[in-house]
Amino acid sequence: MKTKLMTLALALVTSFAFGHGGVPLGPKGGRLLELSKDETVHAEVTVKDGKFQIALLDKDLKPMKAGEGTLTATTGDRKNPVKLEVTKTETGFTVPVVKDGEWLIVQYKATPKAKAVTARFEYDTGECGECKSPEWLCKCKE
Repeated sequence: MKTKLMTLALALVTSFAFGHGGVPLGPKGGRLLELSKDETVHAEVTVKDGKFQIALLDKDLKPMKAGEGTLTATTGDRKNPVKLEVTKTETGFTVPVVKDGEWLIVQYKATPKAKAVTARFEYDTGECGECKSPEWLCKCKE
């Protein structure tokens, strides 16, 4: 019995560490990020003209205005982060696309006094062998 439990635990850990599964996608097919602690603000990240388009969405995944919201964006590692230029739009933000394999880290504040919420993802443009989408937009189900 103990051996079966250990085998099951190892299988679960391995599937989480190495398993292939899709990422949450928004209404326009972009990568979804959670920008709030209570799931009331999301971001849908797409790429257009060499920039990440970061559209803000409400709890129902409907477009919302950026209002007082602010966003900072970085890439690189924790010891040497590289700050990216962020441009605010009416419904979100634009940020230069990072290099393939780099991480985009964003911090969003709904108001100037709000606590920042951090979201991140690896921009992996390699093709998924199953769904043929870029890995950062993989449509496969877990």
